[in-house]
Amino acid sequence: MKQPRNPWSWIPTLYVAEGLPNVIVMTVAVVMYMQLGLTDGEIGLYTSWLGLPWVIKPLWSPFVDLYRTKRWWVLAMQLLLGSSLAGVAFTLNTPLWFQGTMFCFFLMAFSSATHDIAADGYYMLELDEHRQALFVGIRNTFYRIAVIFGNGVLVPVAGILQLVYRNQKAFTWSLVFFGMAGLFLALWLYHAYIMPRPDADKPHDTSVREVVQGVGRMFSSFFGKLPAREMLFALLFLLLYRFPEALLTKMSATFLMRPNSEGGLGLSPQEFGLANGTVGLIGLLLGGIVGGWLASRDGLKRWLWPMVCAITLPDIVYVLMSIFMPTNLVLISSCLFVEQFGYGLGFTALTLYMLYFSMGPFKTSHYAICTGISYLGLMLPGMLSGYLKDAVGYRTFFIIVMAFCVVTFVVAALIKIDPEFGKKKSE
Repeated sequence: MKQPRNPWSWIPTLYVAEGLPNVIVMTVAVVMYMQLGLTDGEIGLYTSWLGLPWVIKPLWSPFVDLYRTKRWWVLAMQLLLGSSLAGVAFTLNTPLWFQGTMFCFFLMAFSSATHDIAADGYYMLELDEHRQALFVGIRNTFYRIAVIFGNGVLVPVAGILQLVYRNQKAFTWSLVFFGMAGLFLALWLYHAYIMPRPDADKPHDTSVREVVQGVGRMFSSFFGKLPAREMLFALLFLLLYRFPEALLTKMSATFLMRPNSEGGLGLSPQEFGLANGTVGLIGLLLGGIVGGWLASRDGLKRWLWPMVCAITLPDIVYVLMSIFMPTNLVLISSCLFVEQFGYGLGFTALTLYMLYFSMGPFKTSHYAICTGISYLGLMLPGMLSGYLKDAVGYRTFFIIVMAFCVVTFVVAALIKIDPEFGKKKSE
């Protein structure tokens, strides 16, 4: 009888492989395109499109169950991720560098979204319920370590290479992506050897027609969960709760790194990696931890309005920074810590509401649809954010973001939540 693998041998690396492509596509690509000369309008539009695979992944997730095993999908997507990273590196120094890198980033986003589906399914098949609960914090931690690595290491490494190679930005970014392609090749080889083959990890004996019919029933039950009026309010909450943050996300990175002559703070890649990629993300993690603890103690409804304030009001730090234009890295990092702590705390409300809304049959599928709608709420405003900023400048743009915080308050006022949801049940 084969000795089962220790989950510590594959869970950390599996969730690093899940987190890295996401942060590369959604954040590192923004910094790279800014350094290569794109305007903020172009950056906001094109990089927001890259979020589309995460929006629509519920549509093809049943087919990951139908064909092959979860383990096969994980390994295939890691190989495809490595290939797409190498593709970015190869095309950066060609005449069609923008078209080539966008194609490779979109392939990376599609592969990453599919990898998410397969990896989470594999995790549930390989581990029993007790070990799933035991390792959920471990997998989330290593996913976030990957995010910190993407922002806090890859961007500064690109900056250091630009000093070594006399500011040859396209060449230095290609070196970074070649390195990441090598890392994913190593992860693919390691996981091909180390990942167990669960007995339950088998393709479902289901026809495509039955899968399509099942998807139809899933969506029908999703949109029929509530009366029409309440359903509309729930969808508006999922779509618009993060509206101010959706406008802010892309432009905050360019604001931090654009030179003073263009209205930005002029941080170097190394300073950006420390302030936003490390200190800011620590604030995000702490905010999420505090939010989860508060909600588990008193329930989501009790903390909904403080969380709404937390995800909106700290955005004022960008208004203040655009007015006073600080140069002190400690002060800038502190502002980013406050804003990201608030976002982490406030995002807890959205996560828990999606869990609350998804209760009942098709729980997993309904939660996936909720996340897709939420991603759409990030993608659409992000596409327009750069053009709005280019039209009015950073300072006025951040003031407009603050004005749009009222949208979050309005949609939060419309939803209904059971006061007992989220509370720890007494013995």
